[in-house]
Amino acid sequence: MFARRCVIIVIGALSLLAGSLARAQNGADPSEALGGHMRAEVDGRSLLLPLANSDFSVSIDGDLANVTLVQTFENPTDTPINATYLFPLNEDAAVYAMTMEVGDEMIEAQIRRREQARQEFEQAQREGRAAALLSQHRPNMFTQEVANLMPGARVRVTLRYAQSVPRVDGAYELVLPLVVGPRYNPAPRAQAQTVSGSEGAPAADESSGAWRIGPPPAYPSGVFGLSLPGEIAPERVSIAIDLEAGMPIGDVASATHALTMSGEGRRRRIALNEGRVIDNRDFVLRYTLAGGAVQTGVLTHADARGGFFSLVIEPPAAPREADIAAREMVFVLDTSGSMSGEPIEASKAFMLRTLAALRPGDYFRIIQFGSTPRELNAGPVPATAANISRAQAYVRGMSAGGGTEVAPALRQAFSVPQQPNTLRIVVFLSDGYIGNEAEVLHDMAARLGSARVYAFGVGTSVNRYLLSEMARRGRGFARYIDPTETSFEAAQELAQRLEAPVLTDIRIDWGGLEPSGVTPAIIPDLFAGDSLRLMGRFTGSRSATITVHGKVNGRPASLPVRVTLSDVQAPASASASAIPVMWARAQVGDLMRDYTSPVELRASGLNEAQLEERVTALGLEFALVTDWTSFVAVSRQAVNANPGSAQAADVPLSMPRGVGPEAYGEMAFGGASTPEPSFFLLLALLAGLMLYGMRLQQRAA
Repeated sequence: MFARRCVIIVIGALSLLAGSLARAQNGADPSEALGGHMRAEVDGRSLLLPLANSDFSVSIDGDLANVTLVQTFENPTDTPINATYLFPLNEDAAVYAMTMEVGDEMIEAQIRRREQARQEFEQAQREGRAAALLSQHRPNMFTQEVANLMPGARVRVTLRYAQSVPRVDGAYELVLPLVVGPRYNPAPRAQAQTVSGSEGAPAADESSGAWRIGPPPAYPSGVFGLSLPGEIAPERVSIAIDLEAGMPIGDVASATHALTMSGEGRRRRIALNEGRVIDNRDFVLRYTLAGGAVQTGVLTHADARGGFFSLVIEPPAAPREADIAAREMVFVLDTSGSMSGEPIEASKAFMLRTLAALRPGDYFRIIQFGSTPRELNAGPVPATAANISRAQAYVRGMSAGGGTEVAPALRQAFSVPQQPNTLRIVVFLSDGYIGNEAEVLHDMAARLGSARVYAFGVGTSVNRYLLSEMARRGRGFARYIDPTETSFEAAQELAQRLEAPVLTDIRIDWGGLEPSGVTPAIIPDLFAGDSLRLMGRFTGSRSATITVHGKVNGRPASLPVRVTLSDVQAPASASASAIPVMWARAQVGDLMRDYTSPVELRASGLNEAQLEERVTALGLEFALVTDWTSFVAVSRQAVNANPGSAQAADVPLSMPRGVGPEAYGEMAFGGASTPEPSFFLLLALLAGLMLYGMRLQQRAA
C-alpha cells in the first residue's frame, strides 16, 4: 500500500512539473475539455489531487436505471486546497441528489439558483468551511468545486441520478461515460449571432463560439501518454449492476469491458471481470429480454406533485418493400486531427459499405471536413456504378488533419438544393470533439427543413450529447462505432441501419386521457428494433385507448394502446419513483432545444428569459441540476483556520483509447528550454510529497 501511494504522489508531482513546463513552452492554455479528475487553482499554480476511485452502483428495473456514483479523492499534501472536480455523465442523466463526506461530517447538498449557490459557496470558502458546489456545463459535463480540503483528508462525493435504458437495435443499452476527450473550440464568426438569432447582439464568449450558457472548463495540462509519459494506474473504476426485469433476461454482454455475471431467470448481478479498470473508454452494456411479442408498457407514479406516466412503445420491424422512396444521401465526414488512426479507418469502412449498398434511384454527396469543408462533387450525383466507384476511390484517399469545424460543413450540406422527389438523409460521422455545440445545433435547426439526420459517433469516448441532439432534432438516430474493435464488421453492421424501415411522421391521439407536459415535444422517427418513450403529467384516474399514428414507407399506419392512469398515491418501485425526475429532465431537454433553436422554430413559443425561468423552476421543484440550478453543500463548522493558505491542485487524465496526440493540438510531451521560476517551487513540492509518503510508511509501521 505504501509503495502504491508513493507512486501516486510521485506521478502527481511529475504531472504538475510537466504541465508547468508545457505551459512555458506553449505560452497559452490548451484547448478546453473535461474529464474525470479534480483540478484546483490558486494564483495560477496547480497541485495534484489523485483520484482514488470511482464506484458505480447501478440498479436496473426493466428499462429504467437508478445510479449511485461515488467518487473518492484524497489530499496527499501538507497544504489545504480548493479543488474543482470535473467529470462526465450520461447526457440524459437526471441528477437529483448529492452528498459530500468530509472527515466525520456528511453534508447534504441543497438545490439553489446558480448565482445563489455560487454566493453561498464562496462565502463558505472565505470562512474556512468545507463546501461543495455542483454545476452543469453541458448535459453530459459537470463540475464539483470543493473548498478547504484539508491535508491528509479524503473527500467522498456521492451523486444519485436516474436515466432510461433505451432499446437500440433490438437490445437494451446502458451507457456509463467514464472519460471525455479533448474539445476543439472554433473562433467565433465575425458578426456572429447569439443562439437566439438576434442580429447585432454581442458575440458569445470567444472560447466557446456561440454557446451562451458558458464555456467548458479549461483542459488540464497533464495527460498520460501526451504531456506526461506512461499511463496512469489502472485501478480507477468499479462498476456493479443489479439487473431485474418483469420477464426472463436473455443475452447480457459488453463489447467495451470484460464482465463477470451471476443469477438466472429475471435477475442478473454484473461486475467488471478485472474488479477495477482504467477510465479511458465509456462503458456500454447490452441485454435482451425473452419473448418476441411487441412490447408496450405504462408506468405511473403519483405523489404530492401530481401524477406522472411513462409510456414505452416498441413496434415490430416493418417488412422490406421494393418501392421505398429514392434518397439523397449527404455524407458529412470528420477528417480532423482527432480522427487520426483507427477512427478514420472505421469511417472509411463504413463509407465503402454504405456506398456499395446505395440503391438505383438514389443520389449522394460526400463532404469531408477538418479546418474547412471539401466536397467530391458540386452537388448530388446519381448512384451509378461509375459514380460509386469514383466515390470509393475518393474515400480511400482520405486522411486526417486540422481542426474540427463542424458548423461550416453542415452549412455546406444544407446549402445545395435538394434533388426533387427524394428524401434527404444527412449522415454525419465524427467523434464530436467540439465545444461550440450550441452554434452547430442552432445552425442545423435553421437549415434542416424536412431532412433527416443520422449521427454516427466514431470513437471510444465520443461527445454523445452533440450526436444524440443532432439525431433528435433531425428525427433520425445516433449510433456509435468503436474503432478499437473489428472496425470493418462494426461499420458494415451500422451501414445496414440506413436501409432499415422506419415509422415516420409520428403523432399521438390521446383519446380521453388529456395529459399535460408531454415530452418529447418533437417525436423522432422510430426505427425497427428501437423504442419510443413518451412521458407526461396527468390528474385523476382514467382509462382510454390511445392511438399512435405514423407512416411506414409513406403509407399510413397506426398502433392502438390501452392505457390506465391512476393518481392514487401508493408505495412505488424504484423505477416508478424515478419517473417524476426523468419527466422533469426530459422537459428541460425540450426547453434547452428551444433555447438553442431559431425563434420561429421553437415548439414552446417562449423567449430566452422565459425559457431560462421555466428550466430554473423545474430544477428547483424537482431538485435537478440544470444550466441555471446547482447543488451546494456547506459544513456546519470551519475546518481551515487560515483559508488564505489553501493551494491549487490538478490531476492528469487518461487519454481516451484510440485517440492520438493530434486531438490535443499543441499539447505534447516535452518542456521549455529554460525553466519557469515555479519550476524550482515544484521541485520543493515533490520533496514535500515524498516526505508525506515517508510519514505514511511510519504510520503503517
